[in-house]
Amino acid sequence: MHGKTLTLIIASFFISGTLLAQQPNNSTAEDSLNNNTAKSSILTNTTIGGYGNAFYQYNSKQKTAKVDLERFVLFIGHKFSDKISFFSEMELEDAKVNGGEPGGEITIEQAYLKFNLNPNQYIVAGLFLPRIGILNENHLPTTFNGNERNYVETLVIPATWRELGVGLYGRFNNLPINYSVGIMNGLSAAGFTHGSGIVDGRFEGRNATGTNLAVTGALQFYQGGLKAQVSGYYGGTVGIRKTEADSLGLNSGVFGTPVAMGEGDIQYNAQGFSVKILGTVATIPDADKINRAYASNTPKTLYGAYAEIGYDLLYRKNYGQTNPAQLIVFVRDEKLDLNSGIPSNGITDQTLNKNFVVAGFTYLPLRNVAVKADVRLAHSGEQNPALIINPSPVALPYQTNNTLVNLGVGYSF
Repeated sequence: MHGKTLTLIIASFFISGTLLAQQPNNSTAEDSLNNNTAKSSILTNTTIGGYGNAFYQYNSKQKTAKVDLERFVLFIGHKFSDKISFFSEMELEDAKVNGGEPGGEITIEQAYLKFNLNPNQYIVAGLFLPRIGILNENHLPTTFNGNERNYVETLVIPATWRELGVGLYGRFNNLPINYSVGIMNGLSAAGFTHGSGIVDGRFEGRNATGTNLAVTGALQFYQGGLKAQVSGYYGGTVGIRKTEADSLGLNSGVFGTPVAMGEGDIQYNAQGFSVKILGTVATIPDADKINRAYASNTPKTLYGAYAEIGYDLLYRKNYGQTNPAQLIVFVRDEKLDLNSGIPSNGITDQTLNKNFVVAGFTYLPLRNVAVKADVRLAHSGEQNPALIINPSPVALPYQTNNTLVNLGVGYSF
């Protein structure tokens, strides 16, 4: 396949929902990829791509710095026929994995078959990312501002949240509305850990329990440069056998000991300006039972919200050009609380009540290459002494305020 053709094919997938000053794509990232795979060379129906990023971070309070190749991802897609395609992503985090040593991770981020039903509908089956929030489907480093992904969609809505299941995606005829529904394996309450919300309860395709399930759904409205979405999730967290669940005081079954999450977001792009607003709330009604069973200090409620505005300083200069360079300045305000509501047997942790103000620029000399710089002002509540167990003798006093300076690069192809 000619190099330029391959680049255009994979690029279309990677820029869906981008922060670039363009109208939102009316289909999903998977749709865009499939449409372009159909245009592949007659010699092969297999496409290869990838993305990654590296950054430098300076911590002003600790007077330390780190440099990390955060992600290196390879994508392989194959078109079996006009009706059936395969999609996959394999990710290496932090550049290196050594047995018995902390850090580094190799994961399969997506691996699913896609069955086209008609021009407006398709089904996916396998390991896929449900449509929840903005970042889950659009998490490439060239599609968001800042070197690190926003905290709300990393800590409240787990970033790249994928599970095994089946999903139906479609578009209403004659209406500017996309929809999706899905069923997948649920979470594991045994995996919940204090300070990480539901993140550590995910199976991500590995030995997931199949007796507790989850359902998801989303509606997207698009018109011109506006895209608005509402999405939701409801699923069980106890997939162990009933006798074991009863002994722990937990409710088993399909939706036993559930987690519910709702999300709404708006994206707007016009005349060089880009705006993103998102809010989400998750509830765990039986958090007291989970705490009694696993002593994990699981919260009953957690929430997050952010608003971001950006402007492309080169928009007017490069207006009308194909794949123009962009220099986007932005500011984002994030608020989240992973310990917003606690059950009667929970312990308050105000360090999980966080606020971040992030400002910087994203320079894209090309659509698929980004050079980034940002400053993050972080604030949280005070530590609760009741949660400090066996403190390190060299531990620094907890800082409720901190400043992080990030410089980095990202790419997708």
